[in-house]
Amino acid sequence: MSEYSETENLSPPQPAACPTACFPSHDPGYWPEEAMENWHDYKWQLKNRITRLDQIEKLIPLTSEEKAGIQLSGNKLAMSITPHFFNLIDRDDPDCPIRKQVIPRIEETFTDRSEMSDPCGEDSHMPVPGLVHRYPDRVLFLVTDRCAAYCRYCTRSRVVSGVSDQRLETQWEAAFQYLEKTPQVRDVLLSGGDALLLSDARLEKILSRLHAIPHIQFIRIGSRIPIFLPQRITPELCTMLSRYHPLFISIHANHPRELTSEVREALERLANAGIPMGNQSVLLKGVNDSVETQKELVHKLLICRVRPYYLYQCDLIEGSAHLRTSIDKGIQIIEGLRGHTTGYAIPQYVIDGPGGGGKIPINPEYVVKQDDGGITLRNYEGKRFEYPASTEDERVQNDKVSRKLR
Repeated sequence: MSEYSETENLSPPQPAACPTACFPSHDPGYWPEEAMENWHDYKWQLKNRITRLDQIEKLIPLTSEEKAGIQLSGNKLAMSITPHFFNLIDRDDPDCPIRKQVIPRIEETFTDRSEMSDPCGEDSHMPVPGLVHRYPDRVLFLVTDRCAAYCRYCTRSRVVSGVSDQRLETQWEAAFQYLEKTPQVRDVLLSGGDALLLSDARLEKILSRLHAIPHIQFIRIGSRIPIFLPQRITPELCTMLSRYHPLFISIHANHPRELTSEVREALERLANAGIPMGNQSVLLKGVNDSVETQKELVHKLLICRVRPYYLYQCDLIEGSAHLRTSIDKGIQIIEGLRGHTTGYAIPQYVIDGPGGGGKIPINPEYVVKQDDGGITLRNYEGKRFEYPASTEDERVQNDKVSRKLR
């Protein structure tokens, strides 16, 4: 029988092997064994989030900076950490890359002169409350002000979590009417807050309304739920989402430790539902600001069928200076990835122009020289190559063709 015979019995395909990148489970972690009975219920996860100082002090030792930060977090951005994500924290490492993302610090109360409450200028680009129209053919639809857990560098800390002075007051009907009357909009991104925190029924109501608008070609959802709360990615949710293709999801993972076995299974359910996924990371000091960490992250993402999409320079949100890196660091990371691993694994490094300039791509410089004669390029190994500026004059080309055809 031929090696490629269609009649040959084939065993079911096995998950891709990953000898250099494993996906461990950290359960039960800091929780007692009896908690495992409800561990996979996302509503239990939400109900048992870490939100108070007394809760966290029973589980891990805190630094003085963390303790002070938690005590003051009720004035700007609430603390909330799911049990699943809390289990990834190294209790004995104050520099743990997971705890830096979700445990408040006193540095959040310091404000640099360059920082802003709305660094992306979203409030000034709202034709109706809750709908941001900054780019010509796409809009950002803010559908909730709540998340499963709160990132300490959140660019919308002015409106999410419910503790700051500003409130998100989305005008639903006005937003839908604006979209219906604005034919240049072809792409709607649902965010907030986290859209996947909504119930299946409420989320479907939004999706169905958008799907019924003829000029809207596809919908995107930006979510960290698959990372913070993988239990939420149920088969029922995936079935519902699959009714509204083309639908894309942008997840948000910053460190390879976040890609656990539970997260991988959740991402697999989304991918099997036909949903393309990209990852948006934020470059953070002491979290993922090395080539080695970024390479492990992007390799694990590809195994999970997620394409690395953007690597953001941390926005100039108030109180984030302790987490921001230099721009040179971001360029060095892209330089360390380009050519050294597959192109699918390389995100686009971007800066959101402060005040509402939109995403601006930042890349290493591969053009050594350019003049009328052509361009001198360097590759990832530092080798140089010449490429002519243009082909021969069109008239010369036509003369050659004519002579050849005689």
